[in-house]
Amino acid sequence: MSWKRPARDRDDVRQTETVRLPYTDRTEAGRVLAERLVPMGLDGAAVLALPRGGVPVGHEIARRLGSPLDVLVTRKIGYPPQPELGVGAIAEGGAPVFDGELLARLGLREDDLAATVAAERAELDRRVAAYRRGRPLPETSGRPVIVVDDGLATGGTARAAVRALRERRPSRLVLAVPVGAAETVRDLESEVDDLVVPAAPWEFRAVGQWYRDFDQLTDDDVIAWLDRAAEARTTG
Repeated sequence: MSWKRPARDRDDVRQTETVRLPYTDRTEAGRVLAERLVPMGLDGAAVLALPRGGVPVGHEIARRLGSPLDVLVTRKIGYPPQPELGVGAIAEGGAPVFDGELLARLGLREDDLAATVAAERAELDRRVAAYRRGRPLPETSGRPVIVVDDGLATGGTARAAVRALRERRPSRLVLAVPVGAAETVRDLESEVDDLVVPAAPWEFRAVGQWYRDFDQLTDDDVIAWLDRAAEARTTG
């Protein structure tokens, strides 16, 4: 693992000397991650970014490694009375992954969320069609796969993503994010073969606080980044 749990009496942001927060933008964050991935022997890896925010980060990693870039679409499953409160997540090709402790505190069963899951799966399918435009999910069996996002807050969507990919039997499953909440990073260590997180703050309110430029991206932005990556591989 590239991350180790910091002691609480250390600085509230654990980072290497070469990482300065906040990042300028997702492009700079991707370059920082790429430099940590290069020595890891990930030849032939597929880079799968979680849209929307993970795609610019993944673009820099794919460019540096000479790897193809694509998306793995995920959706948060929200608590119906308060949709911003995530009680689970779903990734394409995978089953819903729920936060069991949170469901218990809310007095919910997984079956109670069937309608919400169906709605999120429909939106997931729409985004897959928009982003991939008929292309299948890249083959991942027997090859390294790098899952990329722009940060980890609760980690729900990342957990759903890596569990869905584990079913596809990659030779090595790597989760790479520029910044993540320390507790979340610790909890996700067992889900992947390698976890690359240059900075893991203990005080963590939102991913956006660790970027100067954290504009919200659109579907068109995602498609443009994917087209740029494909064109670079064709002309390179």
